[in-house]
Amino acid sequence: MPVSETTMPCSLPLPLQKMPAGFPSPAADCGEYALDINDYLVRHRAASFYFTVAGDSMRGAGIFDGDKVLVDRSVEALHGHIVVAVVNGEYTLKRLYRRGGTLELRAENPSYAPIRLREGEELRIWGVVVGMVRKYRI
Repeated sequence: MPVSETTMPCSLPLPLQKMPAGFPSPAADCGEYALDINDYLVRHRAASFYFTVAGDSMRGAGIFDGDKVLVDRSVEALHGHIVVAVVNGEYTLKRLYRRGGTLELRAENPSYAPIRLREGEELRIWGVVVGMVRKYRI
């Protein structure tokens, strides 16, 4: 799903106070401003796309089946980035490992072996994951 100039804004109130995830704190002044998720996540609108994740290979990175990842094609893929890669014409979401002459695509789930290219295989890094959105099933 490309992020386009016609994407409808989704501005919702966002309190200025941070939400503690540990012990509760006394209420403070709760000012608000509007949060548009695209304004918050998208840096390069023409090069950004949302994808729906299928599968569990990236669960160790906190990315689960059904999540939406925002991929930016203008970001240079570096060691450790989560990338959308095309391996022999097939798309996959993995962590890029590039050290000492070794190039691998690694899952964040021990059930999956790293992808190592063999002679004659093709790898293209399509884009870098720069954000994620999850909708809880309630």
